[in-house]
Amino acid sequence: MLYQFITQAKLPTIHGEFDIHVFENENGQEHITLSVGLPSADSATLPLVRIHSECLTGDAFGSLKCDCGPQLNAAMQAIQAHGCGVILYLRQEGRGIGLTNKIRAYALQDQGHDTLDANLLLGLPADARTYEMCQVMLTHLGVTRLALMTNNPNKVNDLVEQGFEVVERRPLIVGVNEHNQDYLATKGVKMNHFINADDLDTH
Repeated sequence: MLYQFITQAKLPTIHGEFDIHVFENENGQEHITLSVGLPSADSATLPLVRIHSECLTGDAFGSLKCDCGPQLNAAMQAIQAHGCGVILYLRQEGRGIGLTNKIRAYALQDQGHDTLDANLLLGLPADARTYEMCQVMLTHLGVTRLALMTNNPNKVNDLVEQGFEVVERRPLIVGVNEHNQDYLATKGVKMNHFINADDLDTH
């Protein structure tokens, strides 16, 4: 699949100023990077990277059913504090199943099904996301070695397979609440994310 860089600009935010880059695939779908301090003039500075899939309900509406909004904000804050890094914002709503199907899955979750089983009951994969677009985005920004903020082993493995050196994995456990504890527990138990019971204590 062909991905290409389109344009860039400065983006002031509540967390600080980022460089925003737009990339597009052959179907016209747009993907975004928010970066600070790239390419780094200091080769010893390891860029801090977050791969974040679009979540309208969490990122924009502040949903408590997931941890996406808090993860995005925490990543933006961490990268600004670090002074060198990038968020790869991928348009893969609902772990790749789309917004409508995500809300259909929410309805099944309301009936007691967990986040993985809800997708499967709809005839959809538990996680349909792919990460090939990351290679074009990181290469464009001059990143070859990085510290990755993630709880998802698939993201680490995919970047390594693409030829990147993931020097460090940093956990990103934020936004835990009574509404998303089961959702996060399912990720840990059934989807092999780096999440354990101690991480889900809201007290």
